[in-house]
Amino acid sequence: MDCYYFTEMPYAEFPESEVDKYPSMRLTFPNTYFDPKKAQDLFKRYLDEYQYAEEVGFDGLMINEHHNTPSCMDVEVNITGGILARITSRAKILMLGNMLPTSDNPVRLAEEIAMLDVISGGRIVSGFVRGIGIESWANNTNPVYNRERFEECHDLIIKAWTTPGPFRWEGKHYQYRAVNPWMLPIQKPHPPIWVPGTGSPETVEWAARNRYTYAAFLTPLDVAEKLFQTYRDYAATDGWEPGPEKFAFMICCHVNETDEKAQEAGKAFLWRMNYPLRGPREYWSPPGYTSRAGTAAVAARRPTPLNEMSYTELQENYHLVVGSPETVIKKLRHIKDRLGVGALLLEAQGGRLSHEDTMRSLELFGKEVIPALKD
Repeated sequence: MDCYYFTEMPYAEFPESEVDKYPSMRLTFPNTYFDPKKAQDLFKRYLDEYQYAEEVGFDGLMINEHHNTPSCMDVEVNITGGILARITSRAKILMLGNMLPTSDNPVRLAEEIAMLDVISGGRIVSGFVRGIGIESWANNTNPVYNRERFEECHDLIIKAWTTPGPFRWEGKHYQYRAVNPWMLPIQKPHPPIWVPGTGSPETVEWAARNRYTYAAFLTPLDVAEKLFQTYRDYAATDGWEPGPEKFAFMICCHVNETDEKAQEAGKAFLWRMNYPLRGPREYWSPPGYTSRAGTAAVAARRPTPLNEMSYTELQENYHLVVGSPETVIKKLRHIKDRLGVGALLLEAQGGRLSHEDTMRSLELFGKEVIPALKD
C-alpha cells in the first residue's frame, strides 16, 4: 500500500477570534489579514516538510489548491507541482487537483501537466476535480454547468495527450481551431488519473466508467465502503474487476512518541476541522452545483458536520487518527483492511500544528508506521 503526505499549507497567522466576525473563513474573510512575509516563511517551511516526507519514505506527495481562503495557501497546484518536481527525486506527485470546470483553457492545462510529467521524470499523478461549490463563486463560473464543463474539459485534455495534432475541437463549452500541444507527457498514454469525492454518486460512476482511481475524502468508513462498492458494481457491469490501486482514502493523521504527546499535539487539527468548514449553505452548494441525487447523498453522508464534532468524535469516526506509532499503525491497518484501499492520503500537517511536531511525526511515519503498513 502507498502512503502519501499531504498538507493544505494553511495560513493561521491571525487570532481565531477574528474568524467569528465573518460568515466564513472562505470567500469573505478579508485579505487584509494576509502578510506576504509571513506567507514566504510558511512556504519555506511547508516545502521543507514535503522534502523531508520523501526523505523518510513516503511513496507520494499530495497537493491541492483552493482560493479565497487562509486554510489553503496553494492557489495553483501546477506551480507547486513544478517546485516539487525539482526539489524531489523519487516520490510520486499527486496533484488532487486541477479544477476543470473553472478552467477556460483545457489545452494549456494539458500542456502544463505534461510539462510537469517531463520535468519530474514521469512521477505525476494527475487528479481532476470539480472544485467545491465555493470555487464557483471565487472563479465566477456558473455552477449549473460545473459537471458539464468538468467532463468536456477532461475529454479535451485526454485527446490532447493521446491524439496526434493538429485537430479541431468544437464542444459546447470549449472551441479550438487547432489543438497541437508540443509538450506531451512521458507516461503513456498519459499520467494516471485520480478523482476525489465525498459522496456524489455521479462522480463515483464517472470514475468507475473511466477506470480512474477514486479517492474518498474525510468520509465515514461505512460511507466509504458504500462508495467503493458502488464503484465495484459499475466496474462489474462493464466487465472488469478493480484492484486496491483503484481506491484511496484521505484522513488527517498525527503520530508522536506517546499517545499522550500525540493527543496534545493533535488538537491543532481542530483549527483545520472547524473554521475552514464553516459557512452559509449557499457558499458550499450554490444553486445548480449539486444534483438531487448528490444532495441526498451528502445529507446522508454524516449526521453531524465535521466542524460540529468534538475532538473525540473526530477520532472515533476515523476522520482524525492520532497516537503513538503502535496506535496509529493499528488504526490505519483497520482502515486498509476494512476498505481494501491501495493508498492512504495522510494530511499530517494541519491548522496550527507546529513545524517541530510535524517533522517529528514525519520521522515516526518513516521509521515505524509506513514499514508496518507494507508488511
